[in-house]
Amino acid sequence: MAFYEVYSHPALIRYKTSVCTKATLFIVIVLCLTYIPPLLVAYRSQGFWVKRSTYEEQPVVRFQYQTLLVAATSTSGDYVAWSTFPNFNNLQGANLRIPSVSVREEDVNQDGKLDRLSFQLQLPLKAQEQVYSVQLLLTFSYQLFRMSTVVMQSLAYVQYSSSVPGSQLFISGDLRLQQKTPLPHRGRYTVYNVSVVDGSSPFASTYNLVNIIGSYQERNLTTVLSVPSPVWTIGRAAGAPFHINAEIRYPVEVISYRPGFWETIKLAWIQYVSVLLIFLWVFSHVQTFVFQNQVLPTVVVPLLKPHNS
Repeated sequence: MAFYEVYSHPALIRYKTSVCTKATLFIVIVLCLTYIPPLLVAYRSQGFWVKRSTYEEQPVVRFQYQTLLVAATSTSGDYVAWSTFPNFNNLQGANLRIPSVSVREEDVNQDGKLDRLSFQLQLPLKAQEQVYSVQLLLTFSYQLFRMSTVVMQSLAYVQYSSSVPGSQLFISGDLRLQQKTPLPHRGRYTVYNVSVVDGSSPFASTYNLVNIIGSYQERNLTTVLSVPSPVWTIGRAAGAPFHINAEIRYPVEVISYRPGFWETIKLAWIQYVSVLLIFLWVFSHVQTFVFQNQVLPTVVVPLLKPHNS
């Protein structure tokens, strides 16, 4: 006669002992070896406590319509200059040249955030003047909102020189964010929401590019204009202005930040549990072998159907 299974249920065998026995000591040791070593393994394998993480965000960038331009007109130190700061212009005397400036910001993908700045400048020159180098400073308002709220004033600095006089400088690059330390994961970060150039100052040292860039680079957060291949055009006609054409894009940035408490615990817990499961499986079989074979004496309770107690 053939037999087949009609019903099954798990059974429970209880192994009992008093407090002060070898079996109790064994259980305590097994519990320690089950739960503590996975923590040590996860911690020593690096990355248990995540101290830095990243996310992507396109910043909200607006041109501040603040510009400072210095152009060398000879190899002996002659120059012409102009800025949007009246006090700087008052210091230039005969070196001041008032250019024609055209600015346009565009939202290319229509997502509500500006993507690109088109900047065009025509610098008038005297017939005998030639341009050998250019230093251009532009300021921006730079904001981030996804994690911590960052509001700051930043700049883009362009410098190019040539042994041959030029008629035009063309640049096309990205305004990139640079960080020295991670940002906090929440709150407001407005420590750098001050003007990069103090336009109210009457002192020449305030507008010295060495002082401006030196002070700016001391900050934790800065922007830098990445221009892989500037184009220097030669052959300027007599009486023609010197042209500067710039296309500056505002790309999506990878922002570094310090994770909060719950994010840190979440990532640490995943690592701990993944190792703990292995130890639970191993020591579960060790306990089964020890007590089923009575390696340590215990009182075996008869086979019972499991029930809620």
